[in-house]
Amino acid sequence: GWCPLSPAGAQTTQLLVEPPWRPAVLWDRVTLTCQGSGTTGSTTWYKDGRAWGLQGRDHVTVTESGIYECDRPGSGRSHSVSVLDDQLVLQVPARALLEGDRVTLRCRG
Repeated sequence: GWCPLSPAGAQTTQLLVEPPWRPAVLWDRVTLTCQGSGTTGSTTWYKDGRAWGLQGRDHVTVTESGIYECDRPGSGRSHSVSVLDDQLVLQVPARALLEGDRVTLRCRG
């Protein structure tokens, strides 16, 4: 993976999601990976804004819905990732949806 540079030139912490579908749904056995500078194993995890009990690990498998973030010393806190319970997912193009576009409905649960 790669980490984009911030304006100051420092790496930023990236939170990678597998599988890469959005939104992430528990049924898919979601794994989060925290990437950034700093010592391996120094990751701090947050769930719903609070420190989570899985400190120090760079990879975690999610078993509960919530909003997840990670922090690596030297590169800061990541963006947040929502992991949802079962739901109907509308897959659309990354750009704005236009009339005539093909969309896919997938029920995951």
